[in-house]
Amino acid sequence: MLIIIVFVCLSLSLSLSLSLSLSLSLSLSLSLSLSVDGNDCTKASAQSCGECIQVGEKCGWCTFENFLKQGESKSTRCDEVEIQPQKLTLNLRADRSVIKKLIKFIKPQTDFVSGEPQKFSLTFKRAEDYPIDLYYLMDLSFSMKDDLENVKNLGTDLMKEMQTITSDFRIGFGSFVEKTVMPYISTTPAKLLNPCTADQNCTSPFSYKNVLKLTKNGAEFNKLVSKQQISGNLDSPEGGFDAIMQVAVCGEQIGWRNVTRLLVFSTDAGFHFAGDGKLGGIVLPNDGKCHLKDNMYTMSHYYDYPSIAHLVQKLSDNNIQTIFAVTEEFQSVYKELKNLIPKSAVGTLSSNSSNVIKLIIDAYNSLSSEVILENSKLPEGVSISYVSHCKNGVSETGDNGRKCSNISIGDEVSFDVAITAKGCPSHGKSETIKIKPLGFNEEVVIVLNFICECECHDNGVANSDKCHFGNGTFECGACRCNEGRIGRVCECSKDDVRTEDLDANCRMDNGTDICSNNGDCICGTCECKKRDNPEERYEGKFCECDNFNCDRSNNKLCGGHGQCVCRVCVCDTNYTGSACDCSLDTQSCVASNGQICNGRGTCECGVCKCTDQKFQGPTCEICPTCPGVCTEHKACVQCRAFQTGEFKDTCQEKCSYFNLAIVDKKEDLPQPNSQPYLTHCKERDANDCWFFFTYSTGNDTVQVYVVKDPECPAGPDIIPIVAGLVAGIVLIGLALLLIWKLLMIIHDRREFAKFEKEKMNAKWDAGENPIYKSAVTTVVNPKYEGK
Repeated sequence: MLIIIVFVCLSLSLSLSLSLSLSLSLSLSLSLSLSVDGNDCTKASAQSCGECIQVGEKCGWCTFENFLKQGESKSTRCDEVEIQPQKLTLNLRADRSVIKKLIKFIKPQTDFVSGEPQKFSLTFKRAEDYPIDLYYLMDLSFSMKDDLENVKNLGTDLMKEMQTITSDFRIGFGSFVEKTVMPYISTTPAKLLNPCTADQNCTSPFSYKNVLKLTKNGAEFNKLVSKQQISGNLDSPEGGFDAIMQVAVCGEQIGWRNVTRLLVFSTDAGFHFAGDGKLGGIVLPNDGKCHLKDNMYTMSHYYDYPSIAHLVQKLSDNNIQTIFAVTEEFQSVYKELKNLIPKSAVGTLSSNSSNVIKLIIDAYNSLSSEVILENSKLPEGVSISYVSHCKNGVSETGDNGRKCSNISIGDEVSFDVAITAKGCPSHGKSETIKIKPLGFNEEVVIVLNFICECECHDNGVANSDKCHFGNGTFECGACRCNEGRIGRVCECSKDDVRTEDLDANCRMDNGTDICSNNGDCICGTCECKKRDNPEERYEGKFCECDNFNCDRSNNKLCGGHGQCVCRVCVCDTNYTGSACDCSLDTQSCVASNGQICNGRGTCECGVCKCTDQKFQGPTCEICPTCPGVCTEHKACVQCRAFQTGEFKDTCQEKCSYFNLAIVDKKEDLPQPNSQPYLTHCKERDANDCWFFFTYSTGNDTVQVYVVKDPECPAGPDIIPIVAGLVAGIVLIGLALLLIWKLLMIIHDRREFAKFEKEKMNAKWDAGENPIYKSAVTTVVNPKYEGK
């Protein structure tokens, strides 16, 4: 497939403080391969020269009439150019011509390599003093009453501030409330006249009103805004989307120029969107057209609110950048909306709109410092990619390749654009792609002219005798059969393709399945079925092979590390296994000592399999049951350095595997930064003496450094020990005596107190013995009167 690309720059004016320059080269051919590996030319089964050249840049069509041998398929004419006989091969790319065209802001650069995506560059430079149109769209529901007072002087004040940015500034004003139907507003006659309370003077509710067309007269702005009155509605969300749609599509009434267009949307509430109109019995979708009559939106009762996607389309089509000036309460809502509307900003509006000018300036600076490219709807089979080259050499691809941020005045950024086509369009006509920066009016128009046939196609002979009694057109050395005819020279009719004689040639190994049930037998030759996914295909003489029924790993065909060839994975380098899921790379198996699996295992599919069962871990370095390095080599160090220990008699046989060096003191031992894999050890011998050594490995040798004198504990001092022991015994004895004495005193005192208590409680004593009788008896004479 060949494509002629023509670029047209539609406007010579600069857009939104940016100057536009383009650097590109134009080539006649734009063709892409359908696959990546193998001989795609033969796999594509091209039946004509036109189909062949659409497969890829390497493919050529043999025009030699007797090229095929008996029984060979016509599709073998299409093969890689390097394989085909050069003098018989037709490849339009080999002798392609290069078209170079110079238009405004465009200059040729280099020739493209055939078969690669067509590429060119767009360069942007932010300029000063670019004209700006700003339309202030304000919510005039009752909650915005104090805000209206602060906006009344916005015109002249904003004019002064904007003079620091541009000398050509215009401002307009519009207001909105809500749809004029229930349940959004009250439709009682009194409320239609004054939707507020009786002591408050409010104007009748309305959907959207264009108060002031864009003008340079700030005083007129102040005058007209001062005359505006607050209105009211019933629900909290407002009909702002209706107003935004009318501002976007009513360019003549608003007065938009072909310059920077800013829409400031000021509100302290949420918004209705598509579907909410059903509450008021409105079901017709918004038509996205202008319905202003006497500067009033007249169809709010007829059309539903627009959807967000519809608004995005209209704002983009009309190059309008939106600034949402909303209160803190609704910041999160409008920030989510900002993410859906490219080239928009959100600012926090104070409760009475006193900071609106600063908000507008900050939002404008934010918008004007960002460039985002967008393109029109792409034709079928055509794709486009971007690579941005922003400030400080930062490059981005994918979605981020479309934009650059933080662009200051004088900064220059560029975008590499690549256009790729996968096939010819069904209608074969020219296609157009438009590329423009969001929020700007300038655009580049790319016209794609597809060439889907070879030149020899025009010289074909219709109803040629070479095509079985005129059943096809002879072109480019082969027959292109008429409708209903098939075969190399159109010798078969589609009605006869399943006769027994022909079907026999389509059965593999005399089996019963025709073309392995994956194709049709046409003239004794299998024509494999096509699948919905063009990347998947049946192959082989009997359609017995395919490239999608191989083993999978991680839900990827051939593990993503190979190609499926005839239901068998052909793995990439460094991978093996039925699903190419076994990596041959041993890097993940290298232990800290540089050995594969620490020398104690094998690396299988990038994972260590430890042969010594004592060792575990990713690289067989962990041994939970093994002694430490110090304990393991203690006996050998003792016998080599001090001629003691359990190996002192067999030291030469068991302990000659390391080099030994003696140092005078511990400070002379090597430190970790001087030897690889160094371990410091402190062990105790049979005499309870501590000896110190280091153990290290490196360069296949083991080195041990030992301190020559062990540290033995000094003998005990007997006299202090005995004296202390005796003193301790005496003191303990005295303490025990004192404790016993104290206990006895306490006991005696308790007994005496008990005795005293019992004594006090006695009922009688010797003088009051009830059985005691005195020896003296006294008798009183009752008659004696003392005379």
